[in-house]
Amino acid sequence: MSSDLYLLIRHARILSPTGEFSVGDVLCRGREIVQVAPELSAETDKEIDATGLTLLPGVIDPQVHFREPGLEYKEDLFTASCACAKGGVTSFLEMPNTRPLTTTQAALDDKLRRAADKCLVNYGFFIGATAENLPDLRDAQPTCGIKIFMGSMHGPLLVDIEERLDPIFAEGSRLIAVHAEDQTRIMARRQEFAGISDPAIHSQIQDNQAALNATQLALKLSKKYQRRLHILHLSTAEEAELLRQDKPSWVTAEVTPQHLLLNTSAYEKIGTLAQMNPPLRSPHDNEVLWQALLDGVIDFIATDHAPHTLEEKAQPYPNSPSGMPGVETSLPLMLTQAVQGRCSVAQVSNWMSTAVAKAYQIPKKGAIAPGYDADLVLVDLDNYHPVRREELLTKCGWSPFEGWNLTGWPLYTIVGGQVVFERGQLHTDVRGEALRFGG
Repeated sequence: MSSDLYLLIRHARILSPTGEFSVGDVLCRGREIVQVAPELSAETDKEIDATGLTLLPGVIDPQVHFREPGLEYKEDLFTASCACAKGGVTSFLEMPNTRPLTTTQAALDDKLRRAADKCLVNYGFFIGATAENLPDLRDAQPTCGIKIFMGSMHGPLLVDIEERLDPIFAEGSRLIAVHAEDQTRIMARRQEFAGISDPAIHSQIQDNQAALNATQLALKLSKKYQRRLHILHLSTAEEAELLRQDKPSWVTAEVTPQHLLLNTSAYEKIGTLAQMNPPLRSPHDNEVLWQALLDGVIDFIATDHAPHTLEEKAQPYPNSPSGMPGVETSLPLMLTQAVQGRCSVAQVSNWMSTAVAKAYQIPKKGAIAPGYDADLVLVDLDNYHPVRREELLTKCGWSPFEGWNLTGWPLYTIVGGQVVFERGQLHTDVRGEALRFGG
């Protein structure tokens, strides 16, 4: 256990809670940061010379699909948390569309037990809304929030009409996170474009209007009950402009690196590997989403890590599944954008850690300061390295960003004061903890 261990990080370029950088040392005792100063001397169990490296709060990825239980052939909690550690992700919030679905306290408890046994990083789980499980949505503990699939889903997790959505928004105060796509419109357009096997048609079937319709409905219900709402993976210019005009203080939104950096041109290059829900959009949508993120209309970044095997992805559209992995590449993708001048390193860290901890009320996360948890990542902003399929740790073994030359790769990832990833090597004996929510 790490309860009595001391870790000293020396000579790092440290991001302060104010957004400024300074070179100094960080001392951790057990799971906690105890001192940050220009120079420290202490008896330690481990010391890291971080000369030339940048120290950031560990990434909190607030939307992942890690496939356990039930679909472990695609990914499992161990392989996914290894990928997290390599990518600088020290905490994750996982979605309920596993088998069985995470819609009861018993299913939530089962996931927490599995994670305690397998996860190298910290973990939290959503509970999924159905038309019938209101008591579980109100009472299940601990959970980061309620996930509603308004579209792109089938079975009990699809809750797509206002009469069924209204009681979920009306009862309780727990955060509601929505996958906002209009299922009725999608089904109609699926018939309209039936028989087309070009995966690019996916972005027309699940078009901008389908996303806007559902986001408008979620916003309407949130305002009706002043209910805490989070809009997952915002993908369209229209939704960004809607929120720019009408975003109550209790509403937050996120965007994925895919929707910032990829667009419909990706179908020509990587085919069904570019297929996800909501789909990739136009270059114009990329630009508007970027501006909304920079302006604070969009609050933070999530990957929507949703792995499928290459064999599954090789099926012709529409039999190919939607989704792509992302936890290993999200931080270097965004830091590369910062180095290229699109944003700042401090903004990236806020979008990928600090703002997430604030939105989900995760205590002691998202800053490098005494009293905060020692969840940290040391990145190299001076060297570039390409995304290579053979180096990925996700079980699915591919990335839509294969071949992209990126900077900001983690050299060290620290979870609860313990080094879990160190210059290419995993320490698979490290275990994360269940996240707490609510301050």
